[in-house]
Amino acid sequence: MKNNLSDRINNLPVSATLAMAAKARELREQGKDIIGLSLGEPDFNTPEFVKEAAIQAINDNYNSYTPVDGYAELKDAVILKFKRDNNLEYTRDQIVVSTGAKQSIANVAMVLLNKGDECILPAPYWVSYAAIVQLAEGVPVEVRAGVEQNFKITPDQLRAAITPRTKMILFSSPNNPSGSVYSQAELEGLAAVLKDYPEIIVVSDEIYEHINYGSGHASIASVDGMYDRTVTINGVSKAFAMTGWRVGYIGAPAWIARACNKMQGQITSGTNCIAQRAVITALEAPVSKIQYMVDAFHKRRDLILELLSKIDGFVTDIPEGAFYVFPDISSFFGKTIKGHKIENATDFSLLLLEEALVATVTGDAFGAPNCIRLSYAASEDQITEAIKRIEKVLS
Repeated sequence: MKNNLSDRINNLPVSATLAMAAKARELREQGKDIIGLSLGEPDFNTPEFVKEAAIQAINDNYNSYTPVDGYAELKDAVILKFKRDNNLEYTRDQIVVSTGAKQSIANVAMVLLNKGDECILPAPYWVSYAAIVQLAEGVPVEVRAGVEQNFKITPDQLRAAITPRTKMILFSSPNNPSGSVYSQAELEGLAAVLKDYPEIIVVSDEIYEHINYGSGHASIASVDGMYDRTVTINGVSKAFAMTGWRVGYIGAPAWIARACNKMQGQITSGTNCIAQRAVITALEAPVSKIQYMVDAFHKRRDLILELLSKIDGFVTDIPEGAFYVFPDISSFFGKTIKGHKIENATDFSLLLLEEALVATVTGDAFGAPNCIRLSYAASEDQITEAIKRIEKVLS
C-alpha cells in the first residue's frame, strides 16, 4: 500500500534518546548485560509523601475530567513555588498545567510560531526542541557553544543569530545535555541583547532547577525587563523523580497562557487528576525534602568525572547541574577501534554500546556533533563498571 503519511511525520526525526534506549533493550533481550547511561530519568522512587497524596486522592474519589489548564489548587501551588524559589509573581491566569513539560514547550511553540518564523536554540539543546519547532512550522537556528565555553553561548553569539524572522529563543538551564548552568550575570548579558529586540519571546526550560551543585539557580524572567516576554517552563519529573506522572507547567504572560489553554483544550484537555493532586503536595513541600537525591547526584557527578579523567581523549568540563556529563570525544574521529571506524559521535556511541555494552547518546541529537551524553542517574556501582568497560574498549 502506498505510504500516505503526512510530510509532517515523514520529516520528523526519531528521538535519539528513546532510539538508543530501544536498541539497548533489544540487546538486553539477546542476553547482553547492558548498562544504561542514556535516559534522562532519576533512578529514585517518587518520595513517599507524594505517593501518599496520590493514594489519598484516589480514596477521595478524584476521577473526573480536570480543568484544561489545571486545578485551581495546583495553580496556587505553582504560584507559591515560583514566588518561593524564583521570586516571580504570577496569577492563576498566567499558569497552565500540562501533561509533562514537553507538552508545555510544544504548546508554546504551536501558539507563537508561524511558518518560517525562526527560533534560536543555543546548542547543545534537548533533543526534542528542534523537532517541536519543526512541527510548529518554525525554523530551528542553532547557536553552538563547545566545551571550551562550558556549553554556554555569549551575548555576541546571540546578537549575531538574530534576524528579522526571529520570533523565539528556547533554552534550558540547568542544561540538558551538558549540565551547564547560566548564572544571573550571564542571563543579564543575554537579556541586554534581547532588550534591543522586544518582539522576541524567551522560553526558559528550568525542569532541572533543583538539581544544582553550583551557586544556585537563576531565572531569566527575574531579570529587569524580561518578565513580560518570558515563558518559564518547569515540572516535577526530574527533581521529584516523577517522570511517569507526566505533569509540567508554565508561568507566562496571560495572553500566551490563554493561547496555550486553547491549544491544549483541543489536544489532550486537562492533565491526569490523581497526578495533579500529588503534585500539589510536592510543590508545597520545602525543597529540603528532596535534597537527599540532589546530594546523591552530586556525589555521582564527582565520581564519573574522576573516572573519565583517566581516559585519554575525553575532554570534559565540570557541569553544575542536572545529571549528565557531556564529554568532547572528537579526538577519536578518524580512528578504527575494535573494527569500528569512528567518523562521528554516533559511531562512537554505537561502539560503546556494542563493544563496552554501555548505552550513551550521541551529541548529534543535541546539536553538538563532537560530544556524547552520559547520564549518571545510575548507581555508583553501575557508573564505575560502565566507565571501566569504556576504558577497556578504548585502551
